[in-house]
Formats: sequence, C-alpha cells, structure tokens
Amino acid sequence: MKTLLFLLFSLMSVSAISQDVTGIWRGYFNQVDYVRDAEGNKTKVTRERYKLEVQLDQRDNRFNGVTYSYLTTVFYGKASAAGTVNQKTKKILLDELKIVEVRMSGLSDACIMTFFLQYAKSGDEEFLEGTYTSMNTRDSTSCGRGTVFLRRVVTSDFYKEPFLVTREKEIEDAKKNETKIGVRVDPTVKKVVTTPPVTKKTPTTKPPVTNNTAKTGQQKKINPPPVTEKKIAKADPVPSKDIKLATVDTPKKTERKITPSVIPRVLATRENEVVKTIITNSKEIIINVYDNGAIDNDTVSVYLDKKLVLSKQRLTGKALQVKFQLDETNDYHELVMVAENLGEIPPNTSLMVVNAGNKQYEVRITSNEQKNAVVIFKYEKD
Repeated sequence: MKTLLFLLFSLMSVSAISQDVTGIWRGYFNQVDYVRDAEGNKTKVTRERYKLEVQLDQRDNRFNGVTYSYLTTVFYGKASAAGTVNQKTKKILLDELKIVEVRMSGLSDACIMTFFLQYAKSGDEEFLEGTYTSMNTRDSTSCGRGTVFLRRVVTSDFYKEPFLVTREKEIEDAKKNETKIGVRVDPTVKKVVTTPPVTKKTPTTKPPVTNNTAKTGQQKKINPPPVTEKKIAKADPVPSKDIKLATVDTPKKTERKITPSVIPRVLATRENEVVKTIITNSKEIIINVYDNGAIDNDTVSVYLDKKLVLSKQRLTGKALQVKFQLDETNDYHELVMVAENLGEIPPNTSLMVVNAGNKQYEVRITSNEQKNAVVIFKYEKD
C-alpha cells in the first residue's frame, strides 16, 4: 500500500512540473521582411499572413505530430513533424520533416519550416509563440522567415489525427487508474478497534455564592470637585473712527461652462484592465486588429480616448485598422477593446499589431462581457 501511494505521489509530482504540449494548437504565421528607410533604419514589414494548425503527441521531452499551413481548408499543405521541449525554459523546437499532402495552385512551391517557440500561459489560455525559418523543398532555397503565434484549442479545422485520439484515450484511462489506486483499501489489513480506558469523573464543588450587592451599598459615595468657570476678560471695542476702510475693485467673475465628459456605459460598468503600455517617439500610430487563432465570429468595438472609433466589427484574418497621432501636446492616448460577444469559442480573443515608426508590437488581447482590455500609448521625444 505504501509503495502504491508513493508511486502515485511521484507521478503527480512529475506531471505538475513537466510541460505537456500534447493536443491541438492553432493560430497563424506572418512572413516578415526587413527593409531600410531613407535614414538607414531597419524596419520590419509583414508581407503575408497564413493560418497554422499543429497537432502534437508528447512523450517525455520529445513529441511527434503534424502541421497544417493554409489560407483556407481547401488550399493547404500538411507535413509530418517532430521536436523537443526544454522543461526548464519551456522552449520548444519543432521541425517539419516531410510534406505529406499538398493542395495548392500550380505556381506555388512547397516549403518546410522550423519553428522556435516559447510556451506561455495567461489564466486558462495557453500559447506558443516565436519565430520560424523555411526552406524550399525543390531547390533548398529560403522561403523566408517570420513570426508565429499559436493558441491551444479543443477542435481542429481539419480532423483530429488518429495518434491524438489514441493518446487522449490513454491519458483518460491513466487518470481513471490513478483514481482507483488513490481510493483502494488493502483488504488484508485489519482495523484494530481499541477501547479507551474509562476514567471516573471527580465531583467538582461549586464555590459559595457571595452577595456583592451589600458591599456595594456600603461604599462611600465620592462627589466630584466643583467645576469653576474661568472668566475671560472681554477686550474693549476699538473705536470705529480709528479704522480706515479701503475699497477694492473686485473683478467680475466670468462663469465658464464646463461640459462634463460622457463616459460610454460599456466603459463605466465593466472593469478596464491595462494589458500593455507602449512608449514611443513616433508621431503616427497604425493599429491592425485580427482574430487571434480560430475565426469564430468574435465581435468587438474599439474606443480611443472614450470615443467610439470601431463599432461592433467582426474579427477575421483581414485587419481592422485604427490610426491616430501623437506629439508633445497630445502625448497620451487610451485605446479600449470591448467584447460585443464571446464568439463560438469563449472568450473573445484578438491580436493587435501596433506599428509605431520603425517598431512593431504584438499585443494579445482577451476580453469578455465583464472586462475590457486597455492599451496605453505615451509619446516621449528623443
């Protein structure tokens, strides 16, 4: 029995500290090029955006799986994949090994990719994000590089791979067995019932009740000393003839009407959580908003400084764009993302890509019907 309990505790400890990426991950990858502007500064430019789905089966620190790269589920490329997980750093290396299925136009070339990912968790959401490089399978030339973002999901845009169905059944059976081991009682161990010795109660004698009322009545009543009021000498009034009154012309107070700023109800009644503060010296900010992962009919509204700039827009793979200016006199802006629904897969998730001069920021946003997401922009001159 002790051995079984120790084994169960060991298994629970290992599972608590190890990172298991078994399952379905879906998101996108952006092909990124770097160009130099007129001043010679290197600027990152996003060329193309594709969807990406990864299904993985992890064993110890290694895993096998498949990847789907696609614009739609009609035109896609499928590859077998393998990789490793570093349990200390939670870094993941994922290599596509071989193209196993291709459905694309005749002018396109198939490319295999290598992903360098970092695992992260925010609340109940799990993410893999990082970079990738790619190589043409026809002539081994570069197909480009870029950024990757994946989120753990429960369904596939294609179908759940047989190896994943088998693995999920194994995990479910293992959990059932662990539950059985945890509650099993060894029938060979007899329970010994011991009768506690009977001890006689010692009778307790109550102390005699004394009447304190009589004593209280015999005590002398102490009267407080008399209070004497202090006399305050009255000052003699100053003759009015010795006082010179100066007349001062008071300027007329001009009344200025202050128009109270009206805060939209959805901002006043929900919690507003700051998810990112961006400090920049760029005077123009361009924001592109996409659905984060699966396109599941997430709908949002966007407020800039409490003014509605996007109303009930559906998130897709095509960007919703917001532009505004920053300068020394207008150096602070608040952008609020409001979830108008939770989509088909709650919560409402979006990706905000911020272009500020030669810098680009990616902000993952999760919002719901109780909480809005706030991004703050501050201008600081060089």
